[in-house]
Amino acid sequence: MHIEFRHLRSIKAIHEAGGLARAAEQLNITQSALSHQIKGLEDQAGVELFVRRSRPLKLSAAGLRLLRAAERILPEVAALEAEFTGLRAGKSGRLHIAIECHACFEWLFPVLENFRKTWPDVDVDIRPGLAFDALPALQKEEVDLVVSSDPETLPGVEFTPLFDYAPVFVASSQHPLAQKAWIDAEDFRGETLITYPVERARLDLFSQLLTPAKVEPAAVRQVELTAVILLLVASNRGITVLPDWVVREVKYSSDYVTRPLTKDGLTRRLYAATRTEDLEKPYMSDLIRLAGDEARRMQAA
Repeated sequence: MHIEFRHLRSIKAIHEAGGLARAAEQLNITQSALSHQIKGLEDQAGVELFVRRSRPLKLSAAGLRLLRAAERILPEVAALEAEFTGLRAGKSGRLHIAIECHACFEWLFPVLENFRKTWPDVDVDIRPGLAFDALPALQKEEVDLVVSSDPETLPGVEFTPLFDYAPVFVASSQHPLAQKAWIDAEDFRGETLITYPVERARLDLFSQLLTPAKVEPAAVRQVELTAVILLLVASNRGITVLPDWVVREVKYSSDYVTRPLTKDGLTRRLYAATRTEDLEKPYMSDLIRLAGDEARRMQAA
C-alpha cells in the first residue's frame, strides 16, 4: 500500500468539510480528481474509507485509522518544513560552543542571555573545551564555535577577533607584593599560585611569562570557581592571575590589589573560531557581535 502526504491531507479535508465538493475546494483540486484519488487509495487498501450515502460523508473504521495517522503525521511534516525554512533563512540552527578559556563562562552567559531573545529557534549548548580537543571537534562538526586565545592555521576554520584583554596579578592588600607597581616573573618564585584546573600550556601566566623565564612557583593550587579563588587570595592563602574583565569588581575593594604583569603589561586576544562557511549564518555573526559588545561593556565598568 502506497500512502502519500496528499492522501493524508485529502482524508483530513473530507472529514473536516463533510463532503467531497467542499474538501476539493479547500484542496484546490476538482471534485472528480479527489474522488478518483480516494477510489485509488481504497483499491490499494482493499477496504472502504467512507460510509457511502451518509450525509455528511462519514469515515469508516478504516478511514478513522487513516485520519488518526494524518493528525499525527501532518503536523510533524509541517514542523519539519518550518524548520527547514528557518534554516534556509538563517533564523534557526545549532550553536554548540566549546570554551578553552575557563574564566569565559562568566563573560559568556550574559551574551547568551541576549542572544536567545533574538534567536529563540537556535539550539544553544555549551561544552567546556578543556576536557577534549575543541578545535578538531570544530572541524568534525561536533561543535560550532570555539572560544580560544590560541589561533591556529587550520583548513576550513576562521578565527574572528573578539576583544583584547590583560592578564592581571591579584593579591591580598596585606601581601608583600602589594607594594610593587608591577609584577615580574621572579616575583612568583616561592609563592603559592592559585589557578583554575587547567593544564599549564593553556594558562596565560605560564605560557606568556613564567615558562619563558624558567620560573616555578613554590606551589600551585587549582580551584574551580572564581569566587573561591578570590576568597583564598583575600585570606592571603596565595596569589593569582586573572583576566582583567574578571577582576573588575575587586578593583575597588580594600581586600585586594591588582597589578599589571611586567612594566609594560601583557595583552592577549580572544577569538571565536568557527567553520568558514558558518560565518555567513546571521545568528553566528550576531553572536560574535554581542560577544564583543559585552566584553567591552565589562572592561569599561
